Amino acid sequence: MRLISQDTMSQYSTNFLLLPIPEYPVLDCVPNKIIKLVVLGGSSVGKTALVVRFLTKRFIGDYEANTGALYSRKFTIDGEQISLQVQDTPFVSLEDDTESICCQEQINRSIYWADGFVFVYSITDYESYRVIRPLHQHIRKIHPNANIPLLLMANKGDLLRARQVSSKEGLQLAGELGGTYYEVSARENCEGVHEAFQQLCQEVSRMIGSCNGEKRRGLHLVRPKSPNMQDLKRRLKQALTSKGKSGTTL
Repeated sequence: MRLISQDTMSQYSTNFLLLPIPEYPVLDCVPNKIIKLVVLGGSSVGKTALVVRFLTKRFIGDYEANTGALYSRKFTIDGEQISLQVQDTPFVSLEDDTESICCQEQINRSIYWADGFVFVYSITDYESYRVIRPLHQHIRKIHPNANIPLLLMANKGDLLRARQVSSKEGLQLAGELGGTYYEVSARENCEGVHEAFQQLCQEVSRMIGSCNGEKRRGLHLVRPKSPNMQDLKRRLKQALTSKGKSGTTL
């Protein structure tokens, strides 16, 4: 889904063409900032719901299994026009009987590409919480010396009776990773979701601004042509009317 304006939505195809290149390119900083975020986490924790909630203020409870989509919008941070790109990703899981993660190459490329990172777990699923620490270690292998702006989001905060991860555990983990912690509900707390993403965007914006013309490293994700608006309206209508049907419940 691509936001052409704050009231107009479109969605990119989830299949991205990655050009064959011998090494990762070095990109120049440009005055019109591009902020690139990647959203990472386990299965059924609500990654896509959080991204859509932030960008559109809508909540859609049911999604097909996520294969990765790039969302885009323009907005203003501290009086400056920003182009925001948010990469949704397939789920990350722990390998059997280990504390190591299993993730697709697409996720590795997204990690290298991103300026800021959103880690998501569900307070109702302790296994999704366990994924976060080795996931952070994996990112550190890709960015061993980089400053990593990080947001830890504990989703499904409305399901308190099913809680398996306490707020204290979330705060402790965020402190350990050097990130900001938010316990939110994609279903019921639009303001909290927006505040969390907004804070991370501001942190990344300041980091990019401090480079003072230095080079930024990253991958260009080559994006397909966006669909027409009639097709987008049809897709959104189908999504809104499919609640309760088969899909991944967030």
